[in-house]
Amino acid sequence: MNEDRQDIEALIDLMARLPGLGPRSARRAVLHLIKKRGRLMAPLATQMQLVADTARECVKCGNIGTGDLCGICASEKRAIGEICVVEDVSDLWAMERAGGFKGRYHVLGGTLSALDAVGPEDLRIPTLIQRVIDEQVHEVILALNATVDGQTTAHYISDELAGRCAVTSLAQGVPIGGELDYLDDGTISAALKARKSV
Repeated sequence: MNEDRQDIEALIDLMARLPGLGPRSARRAVLHLIKKRGRLMAPLATQMQLVADTARECVKCGNIGTGDLCGICASEKRAIGEICVVEDVSDLWAMERAGGFKGRYHVLGGTLSALDAVGPEDLRIPTLIQRVIDEQVHEVILALNATVDGQTTAHYISDELAGRCAVTSLAQGVPIGGELDYLDDGTISAALKARKSV
């Protein structure tokens, strides 16, 4: 490696560790940042440092914010009594973008997985159960991914909360604008089982 490019290569290596970026994409991104260093790279570095200094996990739900409580948990406008359970913060943010849910959230931090030795104590399941009790929750909505691990986690949580509150899950099936010919068999089966009267 050229000595004069050592710092640049180190930046490329760091960028390549980001999800969705491989070595080539990272190289292109770094070269673009260098070309636009005044307008893009310097503000980006400043903002990254600010986020590194201030971002923290919400002590109640696991969302990312800048205080002990995230904006959702701190808001008095959010409905109490309903908790939407998601696997990760990115899922919470996706739900918020959709704008249909006005309650509060709980981020598990992953899913149960026998293969990866992830048990209930490795996730935020015990804190969910405690929240249901403390906050007098009447409904828990499971918004977990339709994977084997996601469904295993949903069944576990449903069993743990039996008798404490209603447990529902997101409907699964044909997306808006979806064509049957392009859907996988599992999606079609789930849509058929979740059918409703018209």
